[in-house]
This record gives sequence, C-alpha cells and structure tokens, in this order.
Amino acid sequence: MISTHRPSRRAVLGALSLSALAAGGAQAAECGPDRLGTARIIPVSTAGGLRVGRKSYPRTLPLAPGDVLLTFDDGPHPGTTEPILATLARECVKATFFMIGRQAAAHPALARRVLAEGHTVGHHSNTHPMTLAQLPQAQAEADIEAGFAAVDRALYGTYSGRPRTPFFRYPGFGDSEPLNQGLAARQIGIFGADLWASDWNDMAPQAQLALVMRRLKQTRGGILLFHDTRPQTAAMLPAFLEAMRHEGYRAVNIVPA
Repeated sequence: MISTHRPSRRAVLGALSLSALAAGGAQAAECGPDRLGTARIIPVSTAGGLRVGRKSYPRTLPLAPGDVLLTFDDGPHPGTTEPILATLARECVKATFFMIGRQAAAHPALARRVLAEGHTVGHHSNTHPMTLAQLPQAQAEADIEAGFAAVDRALYGTYSGRPRTPFFRYPGFGDSEPLNQGLAARQIGIFGADLWASDWNDMAPQAQLALVMRRLKQTRGGILLFHDTRPQTAAMLPAFLEAMRHEGYRAVNIVPA
C-alpha cells in the first residue's frame, strides 16, 4: 500500500544527497559480482510499427521471467537525473530514458551525458500534454514531431526528419488510433509499461521501494516506469537495484535493431 505520509522536500533531498554520495565515483567503479550489471541488450525492431507494454497493449517485449527493463520519463532534469545516472553507473546498469523535447533543449549537456554513458534515449513528446489524444490531431502530431526534433538536435546537433532512436512513449499513456497509425507508418515503436512505480505520487523512498518490489513480485519483471524528475526515485534507486540483485532479478536494456 502506498504510504499516505508525505515527506518534506528537505527530507527527500537529504536522502537524495546521501544516495548521490553513496554513488560517488560511479564512473570509475569496477563491475563485479557485487554489482547488478546489465544481463543483456535487446535489439528491438520497429518495422511495421510496435506497441508493447501490457498496461496499454496486449503484448510486451520478449523478456524472460525476472528480466526488468528500467525506463525513466520526463527528463533530463538537473538535480535528479545526475544522481540517477551515478547510481546506474555504479551498478553497471543501462536504462532507457524517454525525454521531453523542451527538457532536452533546455539541458542539452545533461541529455548528451545520458547518451554518452551508454543509455538509450527515446522520446516523450515536446511539451508533455495530458494527453495527446485529447488534442486536435494536427496539434498532437506537431507536438510529437517537435519532441523528436528537439531531442535529436540536443543529442546529435541535427534532425533528419525521423528520430534516430525510433522509440516513443505517450505522456500519460494517452494514445489514439490515428496517432498510433501515423507512428507505425514511420516505423516508430510505441512503448507503454508492464508496471510502474507510481512515483508521480509523493511518498517516502522506503514506501516507493516496497511498492515497486511488491509489483515486481506480481509481474515477475517487465517494462518498469520511473521518472528521473522525482527526488524520491533518485533517493530510492540504490536500494532498489540492490534489492533486484538480492531477489534474482536481471536488468536488461533495449536498442534499435
């Protein structure tokens, strides 16, 4: 059950600072049996379109029981993305970040750091409307396209007219069949989630950890949604990755085929 206790921002940021210190020197850390590591990298084809994540669609990625794909939405966000990156590096774990276009444009160095550290960068619209399905079709398509362009320009300096990594997640999972068909025609894959941390709700990091581990036990893995904008998630992540290792879960990541 989600805790009804709402921690003060000072308490959460204090826990976040401890997590960042614990993950210090992550870039130089050696991967060994005391690290979670990345079990495998999965090439994902988006030819003909792709819709995965059982919270929204009938199927998911070809994951084995115990495989967990860590995904982070809404960044990059200074102050929280950095300690998340440090924790992932310390545990030798790669993840997929679905970036908002205007966030990448505002913080291009941080966006490039995510990519440089070996993570996969997908797309999450330009302005994160809630939801794209509630907008006029042309406006929704324009917001998606502006997001593709902003992220690619932040990462690579140019935009070719199609995102270099053709992975997209709808804000709030608010899709529509016309939007889905348009993305499929461009061979852009749509990612939902198999479970989420519900970290859009304020809760203590310990409560969030307990919630996610309980949901993992129910699903035995899958595509897991976090937000790298949330201090409580950044504070919880070191203990979560340790718990994954102790409980026998494996971290996997995806790249375009």
